[in-house]
Amino acid sequence: MSDTQIKFELVSPEEKLVSDSYRMVVVPGDEGIIGVLPGHSSLVTSLKAGVVKMYKTNDDKDPARVFIAGGFADITPELCTVLAEGAVNVNKLNKADLDKTLADLNEDLNLAKEEADKKRIEQKIAIVKAKIQAVSDA
Repeated sequence: MSDTQIKFELVSPEEKLVSDSYRMVVVPGDEGIIGVLPGHSSLVTSLKAGVVKMYKTNDDKDPARVFIAGGFADITPELCTVLAEGAVNVNKLNKADLDKTLADLNEDLNLAKEEADKKRIEQKIAIVKAKIQAVSDA
């Protein structure tokens, strides 16, 4: 690996989705978007639901995109590892299916009586909305 590439790994509970070298990786940090280049300062940070973008070159206009449902990033000068709570390639998301899921969840929320149930459903709604945003931005 050269000093112009950073090794990147993205792991979900189900599988390792990405293990490759990139010019730059952009992750959705809880405190804001983080651009990771080779030589980045060491950092461990929590991630919010959003899209991880992986750029092969400086001129890459169509980066690889993976939606994550939150997690953590461990960044060193040579390696960025994302441990995602859930992950899916943005190209595999279907807006119509997501819209249906969102409508069903909103209906479930209206029927929920217990606060714990409402909180759980609201978290699922937030993830689906973030997926819809990811598809819309693609």
